[in-house]
Amino acid sequence: MAASKRVGLLVTCLVDLFRPSVGFAAATLLEDAGCTVEVPSQTCCGQPAFNSGDRATAREIAEQVIAAFEPFDYVVAPSGSCAGQVRVHYPELFAGDPAWQPRADALAAKTYELTQFLVDVLEVKTLAARCEATTTFHDSCSCLRELGVRTAPRALLASVDGLTLTEIADGEACCGFGGTFAIKYPAISNAMVAKKADAVSATGASLLLSADLGCLMNIVGKLQREGRPVAARHVAEVLAGALDQPPIGMPAASETPSDAKADAEPPAEKPQAGGERADVNTAEAQP
Repeated sequence: MAASKRVGLLVTCLVDLFRPSVGFAAATLLEDAGCTVEVPSQTCCGQPAFNSGDRATAREIAEQVIAAFEPFDYVVAPSGSCAGQVRVHYPELFAGDPAWQPRADALAAKTYELTQFLVDVLEVKTLAARCEATTTFHDSCSCLRELGVRTAPRALLASVDGLTLTEIADGEACCGFGGTFAIKYPAISNAMVAKKADAVSATGASLLLSADLGCLMNIVGKLQREGRPVAARHVAEVLAGALDQPPIGMPAASETPSDAKADAEPPAEKPQAGGERADVNTAEAQP
């Protein structure tokens, strides 16, 4: 009997902070496929610093990630964005460094996005999951362009009982999130996510899926602000049958929508000297 593959789960910051159920779903899928899953002590993958041009900080963070995940046979992330950072950009960060480049290259070679790993490495073809919904799928830029992942999530979703998949027109278009891009260029980001929200709504799907939580939070935020009845889940949750949590951005069963809104709203700004309020325009400029 072949030895179990030892997988280090790169949880990602967004999953850890906003949607831990995605991490548990990923672990379930990997364990059901015969892997031994461990979650080593970890930090951010360094992508925000890297994308902002702070290569020194990005390298410092990357060194911690490399050291933490080197012992594993594989590194798997429920995110094309973070997997792409390790697989594509770590070798770039350490290019020419005789001590670190071999280690970065070795880690990059064994790092995968979750659905990519399940299909391409573990050769999973069917899953015992059920989801009665008409869905549509958003391909993140990192999955599609950096990792070349498009068919893997669809192949797995095809085995989910009760699920119908309707494709988005111009599905390869970016949703406008891009991490720090949405902060640096909010007006452009908002215009991009508005087009994506229109395309999602046009499918008639009741459930939006993706392999990247950042994209999902961005798109569903726009959909909810415009009152469009489309829920959102990470693809791992559907594939693992982990549907006990409310969809992304929706309140828990014990929480009313007004409670959730109140919890999400920041406290009122304190007046400045002279009694004038320090206003920040957070209307449609935000993605």
